[in-house]
Amino acid sequence: MEPDLKTKSTMLKFKAAVLHKTQTPLQIETIEIKELKPTDVLIRLHASGLCHTDLEVMQGQLAYPLPIILGHEGAGVVEAIGKDVTELKIGDHVICSWNPNCGACFYCDRDQPILCEPFGLHQPAGHLMDGTSRYSIDGKKLHHFSVVSSHAQYCVVPQSGAIAVNKNIGFDQACLIGCGVMTGVGAAVRYAQVQEGSHVLVIGCGAVGLNVIQGARLQKAQTIIAVDRIPDRHLPCIKMGATHFIQSDDANILPMIKDLTKGRGADYVFECAGNEQSLRMSLEALRPGGQLVILGKTQVNQDVKLRFGSMMGEKRIVRSSYGGARPHRDFPWLADLYMQGDLLLDELITHRLQLENINDGFDAMSRGEVLRAVVQMNRNE
Repeated sequence: MEPDLKTKSTMLKFKAAVLHKTQTPLQIETIEIKELKPTDVLIRLHASGLCHTDLEVMQGQLAYPLPIILGHEGAGVVEAIGKDVTELKIGDHVICSWNPNCGACFYCDRDQPILCEPFGLHQPAGHLMDGTSRYSIDGKKLHHFSVVSSHAQYCVVPQSGAIAVNKNIGFDQACLIGCGVMTGVGAAVRYAQVQEGSHVLVIGCGAVGLNVIQGARLQKAQTIIAVDRIPDRHLPCIKMGATHFIQSDDANILPMIKDLTKGRGADYVFECAGNEQSLRMSLEALRPGGQLVILGKTQVNQDVKLRFGSMMGEKRIVRSSYGGARPHRDFPWLADLYMQGDLLLDELITHRLQLENINDGFDAMSRGEVLRAVVQMNRNE
């Protein structure tokens, strides 16, 4: 496909990791794109982060139509654009947003783009915002994942799903901004708006939790308590800005948290572990009048049992999926923070892989050995 393509007549073939059946490894397949529609952006991907949400689809915990190209944390270079694209130009370095929005529906008009109606309608069906797919495999339809599908050499996204950023930031680091970094930092800075001098508790310190810690540090929280079941998370948590680390299986965890927060409990609790026990702990550790932000996920149909009294005292409980993201505002901001040395991204990457080894990354993730694994693509072509 020519770099300045603005027609719909040329076919592109490329490699992608395809999920054909849950509980089976991804398969590296040759994919075809036959056309670009007027508002499409074709991205030549250079990096794609492995996220736990991908693993949930692979394991069958999160239902999507198959076959599908997973991945929603991508960064690369704009290779071609549809004729109506006005916000980007060929050669731009971009980060993919897994939650593009139409800007005009009921929720977008109410400043809730995360709930965009076309996105909510078509994304779960494995389609782009117009309700169709651009991909095929052996002449058969292939599905998109979260309007990105970044575990591939190329992807097609709507123009609202590709955000231009500083060309000096590396692709490996940039891709992380598109999901885990935005979700975590945004939860503290944009969504909860953590106040300077406050006491913050983060339960579950994987990629999202570590970025909540960074967000709390950027907001100048006085106390940042990190809680995780894995002892080795201690050093990453401290490096990101935590003032204290507690193992989640410590029998005295709640008294320890109260002691570190002047006996009241945390002003802000961020639940990032995604299980019933951590959710209960979050409410017990939150002070009266404090705010709980739920970032973790359990299976969508799982019942959760809570002590009713733990919710008393004017506590605010909210759920955030993307940290209050406004990608056009926030992705360049986060990239600039990294370039200034205020946001740590290199420290999040524990594994680098080639596309053909992507299953090794997910295997390591399932064993709890990964903060973020990054697939590197198109580097030497």
